[in-house]
Amino acid sequence: MRAYEYRHVVGFEDTNLVGNVYYVNHLRWQGRCREMFLRERVPALLSELEADLALVTLFCSCEYLGELRAFDEILLRMTLASLTQSRMTLHFEYWRRDELVARGEQQIACMRRQNGALLPAPVPEPLREALRAYEE
Repeated sequence: MRAYEYRHVVGFEDTNLVGNVYYVNHLRWQGRCREMFLRERVPALLSELEADLALVTLFCSCEYLGELRAFDEILLRMTLASLTQSRMTLHFEYWRRDELVARGEQQIACMRRQNGALLPAPVPEPLREALRAYEE
């Protein structure tokens, strides 16, 4: 299975007082992975995001399987779990070398801003095409 990959080196700013990674940072890294995917694989979508397109996170989760510390090198692997007309579900795996240390999920809705409201919208075709390359 092909996955979009984002590499992250854990810094001190990612850790808590006892030296392990603060749990909320795993979710932040999911967002960063998703952003880098858009930047690298669907750059044409960026102008739509500046205009009226919104990718709204409806649900996110993370299951923690191992402890991370400063200077650990993490590989986040993002795959497409499902794609409907206006929504997508992404799965994330967090790897430290050969060890799966966490896994997560995001459900995202595509919406358009119209007259001060957010309305459901179809997933733009360039995004659909880019995501299909990473289907589970």
